[in-house]
Amino acid sequence: MNQHLKEFFLERWARYCPGAELPLVWYYTDEKPPFRKAPETKEWRCVICDLQRARRNEAVYFDKDSIGCGGGKRYFGFDREPDPDLDYFLSCGIPGKFEGIRYKKNPELVAAISDLSPDFQAGGRYLVFKSWSELEDEDEPRAVVFFAAPDVLSALFTLVNFDESDTNAVISPAGSGCSSILYFPLMESRKAHPRAILGMFDISARPCVGSDILTLAVPWKKMSGMIANMDESFLITESWRKIKSRLTASRKND
Repeated sequence: MNQHLKEFFLERWARYCPGAELPLVWYYTDEKPPFRKAPETKEWRCVICDLQRARRNEAVYFDKDSIGCGGGKRYFGFDREPDPDLDYFLSCGIPGKFEGIRYKKNPELVAAISDLSPDFQAGGRYLVFKSWSELEDEDEPRAVVFFAAPDVLSALFTLVNFDESDTNAVISPAGSGCSSILYFPLMESRKAHPRAILGMFDISARPCVGSDILTLAVPWKKMSGMIANMDESFLITESWRKIKSRLTASRKND
């Protein structure tokens, strides 16, 4: 990670979005990280809840044993084996066995979506999440994840679109909270013109974030261009200053 870029963004973020939460970054590594691992579990637990420490500037890492959700294992790349019950779990359930969570009308819809979603292998034994402020020289982020309220999201959305003619430079594919911050941005990062992912609409993940928080996940090669554009974008205009004043007022009231 280029330290000049790191500091450049920190300074601009504080200037243009005062008090807003710094984004997280994630990357894979085969070298065991020197900080805390997400706790191992045999019970269901949403990985989004395990990111609370990282959002408080305490880096955290996952491996295949520290993810308590089959979807999390799949969308973080640690389990490529299909779950035979998943189609029913996400829809109507199986009478006498378990209730479905009814995110899709029927199992056939879930199966059709799965067929269109390519599997992938985790890029290393460990998956690290850390705050932007904790980035070090040797880190190689794959994507940047913002947890943000509407005013900040509006700035990020507009900045993503600043140098794009495509009106779909931000997309919101249906999926789990974990897929919106890792799987989909990873798939986008493989394209010549990657798009950002608006997410955290997953009902199961919502209890792990504030009621006014959504996410925007930006592939790394798109993020670097956004940072370079900040000082010539709408962020220097009176229009944004009006919104920024609300961020400042909210910070004082906290």
